[in-house]
Amino acid sequence: MNKGKKNLIVIFLIIFVVILAFFTFFKGTYNQFVTMDESVKASWAQVENQFQRRYDLIPNLVETVKGYAKQEKDVLVEVTNARAKVGGAADIPAKIGANNELAGALSRLLVVMERYPDLKSNQNFIRLQDELAGTENRIAVERRRYNEAVKTYNVTIRSFPDNLLASIFGFQKAILFEAPSTAKTAPQVKF
Repeated sequence: MNKGKKNLIVIFLIIFVVILAFFTFFKGTYNQFVTMDESVKASWAQVENQFQRRYDLIPNLVETVKGYAKQEKDVLVEVTNARAKVGGAADIPAKIGANNELAGALSRLLVVMERYPDLKSNQNFIRLQDELAGTENRIAVERRRYNEAVKTYNVTIRSFPDNLLASIFGFQKAILFEAPSTAKTAPQVKF
């Protein structure tokens, strides 16, 4: 075999190895983006599961409180309206905002309930309050897991050279679940 053919074979092998390396890199990176994107979606689904649990508990809680706190109608209406907004939220930012509003309304409801000693001793109310507290803890855990998945995903799609592939394939930055500014002030308990 002459020297020219050997050089041509070596050049083709080098080109083949480079193309194979790029293909492997693109495939691996793309699959990593897909995996992380699905992880973000699965984490958000868990947040929504806990939101649904809270959403389902609220009518029972409101009805129990209604029997004791008839004069606290405004707070009960606020909780009911906030719950309706949660049911009508369509996208992640709207769901986050509606659930933050609902959390604020529920905290005001819990403050109102402190005013009624008979209500606090009612077994149905105690059970519902415990369920709601457990649900709020589950929501906090799932929000944290969701934010961790979003952070990992966002860092990956913004890092070089992955950011080039992410923009080519249309992977977008995911939205973190952030507490509303009103969460910085604790509800006031007044007797």
